[in-house]
Amino acid sequence: MPITDSIPAVTQDSIQEKEPVLLDKIKRHAKGYMVIDKKENKLYMYDGAELYYQDVELKSGIIVLDYKANEVTAGRIKDSLGILTQPPSFKQGSDEVFPDSIRFNFKTKKAIIWNSRSEQQGMNVKATATKKQNDSVYYLRNAKLTTAENVDDPEYYIRVRTAKFVPQRKMIAGLSNMYIADVPTPLFLPFAYFPMTQKRATGFLFPTIGENFNRGYFLQNGGYYFVLSDNLDVAVMGDYYTNGSYGIRVENNYYKRYKYRGSFAFRYESLINGERGLPSYSKNTIFNLRWSHSKDSKSNPNSRFSASVNLGTSSYFRESLNQINTNNFLNNTLNSSVSYSKTFPNYPSVNLSVSATHSQNTQSKTVNMTLPSLTANMERIFPFAKRNGIKKGILQNINFQYTMRGDNRINSTDDIIAAKGLFYGAKSGMKHTIPISTNFKIAKHFNFTVGGNYEDVWTNQTIKKNDYDPILDAIPEQDTIRGFDRFSQYNFSAGVNTTLYGVFNFKKDKKIQSIRHVINANASYSNSPSFEQYYDEYVIDADGNTREYTRFDGGLYGRPGNRKSSSIGFTLRNTLEAKVKDKDSTKTELKKVKLLNNLNFSTNYNITADSLRWSPVRMTTVIPLLDNQINVNLGATFDPYALDDNGNRINTFSAAAGGPVFRMTSANIN
Repeated sequence: MPITDSIPAVTQDSIQEKEPVLLDKIKRHAKGYMVIDKKENKLYMYDGAELYYQDVELKSGIIVLDYKANEVTAGRIKDSLGILTQPPSFKQGSDEVFPDSIRFNFKTKKAIIWNSRSEQQGMNVKATATKKQNDSVYYLRNAKLTTAENVDDPEYYIRVRTAKFVPQRKMIAGLSNMYIADVPTPLFLPFAYFPMTQKRATGFLFPTIGENFNRGYFLQNGGYYFVLSDNLDVAVMGDYYTNGSYGIRVENNYYKRYKYRGSFAFRYESLINGERGLPSYSKNTIFNLRWSHSKDSKSNPNSRFSASVNLGTSSYFRESLNQINTNNFLNNTLNSSVSYSKTFPNYPSVNLSVSATHSQNTQSKTVNMTLPSLTANMERIFPFAKRNGIKKGILQNINFQYTMRGDNRINSTDDIIAAKGLFYGAKSGMKHTIPISTNFKIAKHFNFTVGGNYEDVWTNQTIKKNDYDPILDAIPEQDTIRGFDRFSQYNFSAGVNTTLYGVFNFKKDKKIQSIRHVINANASYSNSPSFEQYYDEYVIDADGNTREYTRFDGGLYGRPGNRKSSSIGFTLRNTLEAKVKDKDSTKTELKKVKLLNNLNFSTNYNITADSLRWSPVRMTTVIPLLDNQINVNLGATFDPYALDDNGNRINTFSAAAGGPVFRMTSANIN
C-alpha cells in the first residue's frame, strides 16, 4: 500500500505584486522650477520645461506629469507683459506637433490637442481641436490645410470641418472649401481625400495660388491624381484665372516590365487678354502634346516601336502662364519621331518600317512633317537555285531584291494648318526599286558580274509650265495637277576582273628570299538610257526661246534622267611584298614585309561624250615604313589631254601635242 506524504503542499503567496507607477525612466529639465507632489503623484515643471519619457519628447512653458494616471499635460505660460509664450512642442517618433496645449496618456496613447500645427509632405495643417486615437489615427475639427509658410495667418487655405488624419499617409475630410484671404470661395467639395505619402496614392493635388497683373488671381496645377494600377497613373490638373482664362492638363505614366514604358501629356490653355467689349480684348487658344514610348527589346526581337513626340502651337511656351512651362520659354524648335518596325522571318524575309516625323520652328512657325513614311525591304532571292545549295553558273547566281518606300510630306506653317487643315498641300509618293545581278566565271580566271537596276516612282501630283504671256510680259505661275502619275527608269552594268600573281625567288643565302607581285585588273561598263519621253518644253520669252522641263520636277524622289550615259571604267591594283629572314636566327619561318600596299591606277572612258572622253588617271598607294609603324600615303592625278594657251583642256592628247604622255596635274602626300 503506497504511503502518502502528510506534509501539506506549499500554498501560493496571496500578496499580489504592484504594477510600477511609471512605465519607463524619466528625463526632465526646467529653467524655472520642478516640484514633485507625492500626495497627488504629480511632477510640476515650469519655464523651459523638457520631458523625455518613452518615445515622447515634450517641450513647453509648463508641463504636469501625473504618475498614477501616466498622463501628461502641457501648455503655454505668460511673460511679464501677459503674453502667452513657449507653446508645446510634442514629438513622438517621426510625428511632430506644435499646439497651444496638449493632454496625452502614455498608456492608451490617446491625446487631446488644441490649436495643433504640423507639416505633412509640404502641406501645413492647423486644427482647432485634435483627438489622437492611437499612434496612426487623428481626428481633426475645424482644420486649415495650406502650402503657405505662415500657418497661423495663411493667404489661402482649404477649410475642413471634420477630418480623419493618418500621418505620412492620408487625410479624409468632410465638407471642405477654398478660402483666399479668409474669404470663402465657391470652390468646395462635400468629400475630400488628400494623399500625404511619399508613395503613390490617389488623391487631390493642392493648387498654387497667386496673382497675375493681366488676368487677376489664379489657381494653378490643382487637380486629382489617379493611381489606376501599379503600372498606370493619370493626373488631371487645371488652372483658373479670375478674368476667365483657364488651362487643362492631362498627364499619364505607364510601364510594364519587360514590355514597354512611356509617358503622355496634353496641355491646353484658353487665354483672354483685356476686357470683353473693349478694342484691346482678344482670346486665343494654345496647346502642346508630348508622348514618349520605348519598347523593351527582350519582349519581341522581331518587332520594335518607339515614340518621342513634342508638338503644338508655336506660341505655347512663350504665351503659357503656367509656372511649370517657364524652363521651356527659350525653346525654339519642337521635334517628334514615332517609328514601328517588324521583321517577317519566313522566306523571303521582309523588314517593314513605318515612321512619322515632325519638325517645327516656333519663331518662323514653319512645320515640316512626314506623316507617315513607309519602308519595306525584301531579302535577296535566288529564284533558280536551291536555298542552301551551292550556286554555279549564270542562271543559278541570278538574284534580286525589292525595296519600297512611301512618304507623305507636309511643308506648311501654323497659320495654314489652322486655316486649311493638316494635309493641305501635302506631297505623297512611292518609289519601288529592284536591283538584279548575277556572276559567273569564264576560263576559271575571269570573274564576270552583270546587273541592272529598275526604279518605278509614283506621285500624287505633277506640274505644268505655262508659256510666256506677251500681254503680261511674264511667265504665268505653273499649274499643279492633282492625281496619280508615274515614271520608270533603269540602268545596266557589267564588269570583269582577274588576278595575276608573280613570284621571284632569290638564293637561300640571301636575306630576301622572294618577292611576290599581285595584280588585280578590273574593267566595268555602265549604261543609263535617256528618258526623254517624260520631258516637255515651254516658251520663256517673246523671241520664242524654249526651255526643257519635266512634269515630275519638285517630286519627292527626283526626276527621270534625260541624258544618255555610257562609259567604261578601268582599275589596276598592285600589291608588292617580300619574304625575308627574321633577325632572330631561332625562328624558322620567313617574315612577310609589304613593300607597296595597293598601288592603284584608275580611269574612265565616256562613250557618249563628243570630246575629252578619257578621264584623268588617278594614282594612289601606301608605303609602310619602320615595320608598319608609319604609313606614307601618296596620290597623284595624270591628264592625257593637252592645254591651250588659256590653260583649258582641249581634245588633243598631250603626246600628240609634243608633251608627255600624261601631265601630272595634282599630287598629295601624308
